[in-house]
Amino acid sequence: MQTVEEIKALLHKNKLRLMQELSQSKEAMHLIKKSTHAKLSAEEKEKIRVQLLDICKSIPALAVFLLPGGALLLPLLIKLIPDILPSAFRD
Repeated sequence: MQTVEEIKALLHKNKLRLMQELSQSKEAMHLIKKSTHAKLSAEEKEKIRVQLLDICKSIPALAVFLLPGGALLLPLLIKLIPDILPSAFRD
């Protein structure tokens, strides 16, 4: 059983990871808008590619979570397929 302090630490850690992921998504959207007016560098294209892959990885995890009992199944799925997590959530 986890203590309240451990749970608070986990929530804070995941909050920071979520903020990082949102920041990366925001940057990717800015780069996509920029690409309509100017050519992107190879580094910018790579950032967009990585972020779009992260978004695509989040969709199956969300679908599993929404299933009945998905909250119990998702941690098991993450153990079996660790690459399903977006990059901000990997240790």
